[in-house]
Amino acid sequence: MDTLTIKELQSREEIIEAFPVMKQLRTHLDENTYLELVIAAQENDRYKMFALLDGGEIVAVTGLKPMITLSSGRFIWICDLVTDTNIRSKGYGEKLLTYVHEWAKENNYESVSLSSGLQRTDAHRFYEDKMKYAKTSYVFKTTLKEI
Repeated sequence: MDTLTIKELQSREEIIEAFPVMKQLRTHLDENTYLELVIAAQENDRYKMFALLDGGEIVAVTGLKPMITLSSGRFIWICDLVTDTNIRSKGYGEKLLTYVHEWAKENNYESVSLSSGLQRTDAHRFYEDKMKYAKTSYVFKTTLKEI
């Protein structure tokens, strides 16, 4: 892991380069929709994307939003966090999430939060056991077309 680097993805080309890894988490997205959503989130929601590279190859990607709410104060919301499924359990997720923690501290945020799909039990073990996250709430969602 001595060839690891983390960089913020800002250009269209960098964002597209991360798509094959992000697609493993966001399977419902095609490349064009993904690019449109990332750019809109960057422009409107302060969304930031970071990639962990090993030897120049993207091995893990995270997307986050700095937020302020009455319940949590100033915090970072992790929207996306994925390690390439072909190379999991090598410490890449831990390295990238630790980077997010450090970035948050340097930018005066008080905590980091995320949600994780109910079916992602391996991810839950990672967050709770390895990264010391606590379950603090349920996330509820409705599709407005159904209301």
